[in-house]
Amino acid sequence: MKPFFFTMIAFVLIISHTVQAQEQPAFKKGERAPGTTFTGTVWVNYLIPNDSTFNCAVGHVTFEAGARSFWHTHQAGQFLLVTAGQGYTQERGKPVQLIQKGDVVICKAGVEHWHGATPGSSMIHIAINPNTENGLVTWLKPVMDAEYPKK
Repeated sequence: MKPFFFTMIAFVLIISHTVQAQEQPAFKKGERAPGTTFTGTVWVNYLIPNDSTFNCAVGHVTFEAGARSFWHTHQAGQFLLVTAGQGYTQERGKPVQLIQKGDVVICKAGVEHWHGATPGSSMIHIAINPNTENGLVTWLKPVMDAEYPKK
């Protein structure tokens, strides 16, 4: 019975270590995002800076619990690949949508929207901005507390 017990403990420890390793972000946090475009603590790591060859910018964005972007638009749209946690996204005039690890969000060109973490969870996403020769982002006003879900 003892060998089986120790084998099971070893198995649980290996699984636990594997799960913990999988929960680590793939990229570093980067630099703290400015309070002029985000509410709360947000970190941005520019994985692929915008350039004239590829006309694409890619960033790894970490939102601490309760943090969110201001309302904004992308002239050519944006793709968000949620890699960890839970968050929200909302297009102007539409209901708030819950997003979580594994979700892909398509932000249409010129459509006002915001995204960020839920109050109880951080959220990490990869932001892909295509066709940047058309422009990258236009920042608007903060998402007001009354607009942000409290649950």
